[in-house]
Amino acid sequence: MVNNKGQGLQGNYGPLTSSIVSAYVARHFTPVSELGKLISGIHSALQATSSSIVPAAAKQRPAVSIRKSVHDDHLTCLECGVDFKSLKRHLMTHHAQSPQEYREKWHLQSDYPMVAPSYAEVRSRLAKNVGLGQSRRRSRGA
Repeated sequence: MVNNKGQGLQGNYGPLTSSIVSAYVARHFTPVSELGKLISGIHSALQATSSSIVPAAAKQRPAVSIRKSVHDDHLTCLECGVDFKSLKRHLMTHHAQSPQEYREKWHLQSDYPMVAPSYAEVRSRLAKNVGLGQSRRRSRGA
């Protein structure tokens, strides 16, 4: 296939262009004399879209050093530098990352905390006081 400038179609846009053109022509009346313009216009749009794709940015630096990101009362997000008691929800809602993806991106160890140590201790004490983690007593009927 050749466009109006006499250059062959570059890339693998031929099948995609023909699919789009056939779908358009099936729903819209298009004179035969306009098909060439339609085809080259769609092909040009596809090329422009693919050429505007920006390559991945240079390696992102953490907002704070990894060593300084863990404090007793909070964790600092390496993506944005904001302090939290728990990072998991923040990572999912603001950065679309799971804790595993976050650890992989920043080359963190698998035991890197997602909850501030003091907050984890408070929650642990609360759970123990309520009786969580203990085996259940057998009922009288057993």
